This record gives sequence, C-alpha cells and structure tokens, in this order.
Amino acid sequence: MKTAPKSLSLGILSGIRRSLLDLGSATKVELSDKLGISFPTISKFLSRMEKDGEILSAGLDESSGGRRAKRYTYNPDYMLGLAIFLEKTETNYAIFNCAGEVKEQGTVQSVLTDGGLHLLTSSIEAILMANQAIRSLAIGVPGSVKNGRIFYIPGYEQFQDFDIKGYYENLFSIPVVIENDMNAAVLGYHHYKGIKDHQSLVYLYSGQNGPGAGFMINGDVVRGNTFFAGEVSFVPQYDDRNFREALENGTPKEVLISRENQVDAISRLVASITAFINPHTFIFCKDEVEETLVEKIAAASSKYIPPDHLPILEISDWKQDYLYGLQSLGLALMLDSSEKYFRK
Repeated sequence: MKTAPKSLSLGILSGIRRSLLDLGSATKVELSDKLGISFPTISKFLSRMEKDGEILSAGLDESSGGRRAKRYTYNPDYMLGLAIFLEKTETNYAIFNCAGEVKEQGTVQSVLTDGGLHLLTSSIEAILMANQAIRSLAIGVPGSVKNGRIFYIPGYEQFQDFDIKGYYENLFSIPVVIENDMNAAVLGYHHYKGIKDHQSLVYLYSGQNGPGAGFMINGDVVRGNTFFAGEVSFVPQYDDRNFREALENGTPKEVLISRENQVDAISRLVASITAFINPHTFIFCKDEVEETLVEKIAAASSKYIPPDHLPILEISDWKQDYLYGLQSLGLALMLDSSEKYFRK
C-alpha cells in the first residue's frame, strides 16, 4: 500500500522530533542513518524546522578531515502541552514542554460539581490564550471513556455520553485526548518510573468517586471489550456486597484506609486479580494507605493465594502519576501532530 505524501511527511517529522529528544542532539547523517531516510530529505526537513525555531543549532562537530557536521537539538519549548484532570472538589492542570518539564501547575474550582462544561471551557480557553505555544490537550476524567466520549461517569450526568474530544478539537483546533483517571495513573507510573515493558501493573485508588483500578499488561493499558475495564467497584466479594460496598461498609469513606473489614476487602481483590493476571506490582495511593497497612494487606492476601505468587505492593503519589500519564499522552499528540492543528 502506497503511503500518502502527507502521512509520510508527518511520519518523518515525528521521527526527527522523537530522535532529537531521545538522543539529545544529532547531525543530519546520524538522523538519516537512524530513521532510514535519505540525506537530502532530512536536510530539507531540518532546514524548515530550524527556520521555524523548532530545532536549534548546537554547533559544529570536530572535523574528521572533511567538512564539519552541524549538530542540532530540539527546542523543548517550541510546543507546550496542557494536562488537566477533573475531580469532585477541584480541577488540576499542568502545562509542560516536550522534555516533560512542568512550566506551570495549578488548581481551579471543580467543573464536575460547580461550573460544568461552561466553566471547563472557559478555564481551558484562558490557559490557551495565555500560552500560545500549547499544541495538545489531555483531559482525565473519573469515568469510562471510549474514543473520546465519556459513557459512564456516575454522579456527573452533564458529562454523560458527551464527546468531549470532538467538542474541544473543533473548538480549539488542537489535538485532544480523553482518558480515564486510573488508566492515566498506571500509564504515568509505568512511564516515569522506568518500568520494564514486560511487567504487569495494577493501580488501585478509591479517591473522591469510589474505587477504580488501572491495569497494564506487558506495557499496554487494558481498557477491555467495551472500555469498562478497571471498574472494580462491581466486583462481588461477599454474599450481599460488592467491593465498593465492602470497602465503605455503610459508613462514609475515610481518607486513610484502616478498618479490618477494608483490609479484608482489599486483600480479596488483590488475591482475585493475582489469580487472573498475576501482576508484578500492585500500587496504592499514599493518601490512602501507610506501610503498616500494606503489610497487613500482604499478610491477609496470603490467606487466599500462595504468597510466592502475590505481587509487590507499592505506595505512590496518585496525583503526580495521574498528571504524568496525561503528560505522556499529550506529548505523543504533540510529536505526532501536523500544522493543521496549530492554532492561529
């Protein structure tokens, strides 16, 4: 199948961006060899990118007897990304560059409970107006998402069945990705902790909207047949209670998990997931568990499944992992984007 010229051009552009970011710097010859693209084609693209300010000159290499080769680096601030995630009590955002450096981070009032879509739109618009270099938007939501449409977000009916990706791409003319909160968190943990791709991870968090989980198997986020994977609230555990009901046990959820019935419910979930996918690591949020509790969960889980097969139980910063995951999704959009998305 013959590749369309625009697709080929975008592929070359993306390859150059990623290579320069990975290598730190490179010459035309090095990029030509790495990408398998002819020297004249590489030269043409680099000339244009340098003129636009997307790449910078890093000087000349030492002479090896011939003409000294010019070395290039990527300008990480040429494009910025906006990551924003919606919680019950607040809306958090971060502006980051192509090197993953956070340029600005902040919090605005909740759009889920207070201002709805109008407040979310005006908040994004204000950030975009103040940062003209933003080229991608990644939004995290406490609900199930398929192809940019939120199809399950209990308690926030105004966002139910809403194609938020299509809406904002049309409105702001930048590429947009929408992701479930736990999928983003497990992706962020994997990406920024340098986890090996063959490892499988499970990330559990109760948060402000009830328990949810993110699953990663062999480096890939598992979304499931209908994109409903991770909704562990529904997992039946006792005769008359699912996981969420067992965790809450008829009382309001405390921030810190501590009760014995909660330990048993979580240990049963750990054992069940271990029996199905045998993950390498099971991750908890630092706001919900302490080391002593993790030890209790490990001991209780071993009553249900042989301890040699239990995953490593880790504690991490859920909010930071969440933002990391959204940043990685937004960065991929930027590096693979074409000029058609660039805001005027």
